[in-house]
Amino acid sequence: MTTTRDRLTIAFSPCPNDTFVFHALVHGLIPDTPPFDVTYADVDVTNTAALDGRFDIVKVSYAALPWLLDRYDLLPCGGALGRGCGPLVLARDERSDIGGLHIAVPGERTTAYLLMRLWSAPRPPARISVVPFAQIMPAVADGTYDAGLVIHEARFTYHRHGLSRVVDLGEWWEAGTGLPIPLGAILLRKGTRLGDGVLDPATAAGWIRASVRRAWADPAASRSYVLAHAQEMEPEVVDAHIGLYVNGFTENLGEEGYAAVNALLGRAAAAGLVPAVAPLSPP
Repeated sequence: MTTTRDRLTIAFSPCPNDTFVFHALVHGLIPDTPPFDVTYADVDVTNTAALDGRFDIVKVSYAALPWLLDRYDLLPCGGALGRGCGPLVLARDERSDIGGLHIAVPGERTTAYLLMRLWSAPRPPARISVVPFAQIMPAVADGTYDAGLVIHEARFTYHRHGLSRVVDLGEWWEAGTGLPIPLGAILLRKGTRLGDGVLDPATAAGWIRASVRRAWADPAASRSYVLAHAQEMEPEVVDAHIGLYVNGFTENLGEEGYAAVNALLGRAAAAGLVPAVAPLSPP
């Protein structure tokens, strides 16, 4: 007997780019969409939850795709991919590598950590600890860790903690590939039921694309929602965050976006860091 479903579950981070993108969708502002039960969680949490198939639609790291593509479809919109938005490796002192250090990272299957492993292969760290990303800079500043791998708005605020940039992994990636950096992906669980049928990935992508366009058309509509989840971030940092991470690739990955994803996963597989997957292409 088939059960009829009229609600979907969705999980994404409380960061401004995600709340900006999904505001219209989860508030019932996109026509012909179901109600959503929303979970807000850091990407390291959603990467793990996706392994358990816990959500219908979920934001994960592109680096986690090799472990997830057997049960999820990659949606061509809604995620984080771009230029000038890469993770940073930070330390208290000026240095050019992290060989032999103890590093705080935001997750072992994050794109940030995968990029750091590719970059640091000649002189890898001695030890890593997984730390919620909001806690990394204070912990590096107080000497708990020798260095830290940071993401999101940290690129705008790390100077306040007295930290120095060891490397901008986005700049490193772009210089070596000429491609944008793929950070966060939106996935739809295969076989997700809605009503009496199975939700088509193209339909879900259409909802998300409409939510992105509505956010751009009326940024003020989501303002209070975004700020409420922004973890006491200053409004100007929120605006810079959205401006950097919500871009044309958020609306449509396109050929260049898929090329970036394939380059990341291909290089990581060649280095033995992730399982190999077949190249991905636009739907």
